[in-house]
Amino acid sequence: MNQEVILQEKDQLDEPEATKVNTTAEEMEGYRIVVAILRRKLPISRIVHRDTQSYFGILLDDNNRKPICRLHFNGGKKYIGLFDSERNEQRHLIQSIDDIYGFEEALLETIKLYE
Repeated sequence: MNQEVILQEKDQLDEPEATKVNTTAEEMEGYRIVVAILRRKLPISRIVHRDTQSYFGILLDDNNRKPICRLHFNGGKKYIGLFDSERNEQRHLIQSIDDIYGFEEALLETIKLYE
């Protein structure tokens, strides 16, 4: 019985700390907009999201070497980060998540880089 208590305490120590990443409904809505734009050219299964503390990343083929865009919604202002042919990110200020639709051509150009 004493040994059982020790094992339980050890298991509790091995649990990872609570994550500081908080995926918001707004980030998920932005992801769905990007999917809606790209689904005409790609199967939905190839478009994946990963949230981090500093940005919400949208990737092709779940590969961090194939970033499609990043959503920076955690600060006071909202930005969409788009990538050029050298994978340099350029942030663009947006007023609302609906503004993502205005970047359709840039998003389509980005996925062409990886095909």
